[in-house]
Amino acid sequence: MLDNNKIAAASRILHDHWRAGTKLEGLETSLRPRDRSEAYAIQAAIENHSTGSLFGWKIAATSEAGQKHINVDGPMAGRILRETVIADGGTASMAGNEMRVAEPEFAFRMQMDLPPRAAAYTVRDVLDAVDTLHPAIEIPDSRFRDFVSAGAEQIIADNACAHLFVLGAPTTSNWRALDLVEEKPAIALRGKQYTGLGKNVLGDPRIALAWLANELRQLGITLRRGEVVTTGTCHPPLPIQPGDLFEADFGVLGRVSVGFK
Repeated sequence: MLDNNKIAAASRILHDHWRAGTKLEGLETSLRPRDRSEAYAIQAAIENHSTGSLFGWKIAATSEAGQKHINVDGPMAGRILRETVIADGGTASMAGNEMRVAEPEFAFRMQMDLPPRAAAYTVRDVLDAVDTLHPAIEIPDSRFRDFVSAGAEQIIADNACAHLFVLGAPTTSNWRALDLVEEKPAIALRGKQYTGLGKNVLGDPRIALAWLANELRQLGITLRRGEVVTTGTCHPPLPIQPGDLFEADFGVLGRVSVGFK
């Protein structure tokens, strides 16, 4: 079992590589997590290096395409640090980013805490705790040079490939009356059009949100009021390069965009 010193050391190595935009082959054996519990403990320590309060949470690998992209067999949670958030319409640096993809996502901001409890949260429980729905774009990356071979435990420790995040304005539409499963965001990139689908997000973005609440519940973590949860890509990750403008039109739910340099 990893002790607190090794957890802190592994977290510091991953965070330092993120800040420097550099990559590593893998954590040394003595620091490598052997299960999801140790992996999440390393991830949690990343918060100690953050410059502000936690902005929210991401869910990696909620779609089959996302799972294939990092070679894992199911979803995993990651932290969105406040300093990684880019304003809607802003510009994201490509420096140090080797994954070089962007993902259109449905994101929810919470209006109530969901603390740990014995019983699992239902989708209805979680939706009742939501304040607003937003279009969003995630720009993932990994600190591992070969993230495909890193394995789920190291990927979780590596903050589930969290890197940069763009949050659009809250929708003014009655999103609770919509079937998010059938929502089809349109993505414009480099003169081409792509179509996402809500169903790609663990079958339903609302189900993905409930998954996140229950993953945190089992870890003894409260999903807090004001935190944002982005639920995973609704389209296979799209390659990006400097000079690109990535625009995602979620129809009545709004738009979000980001440029790259």
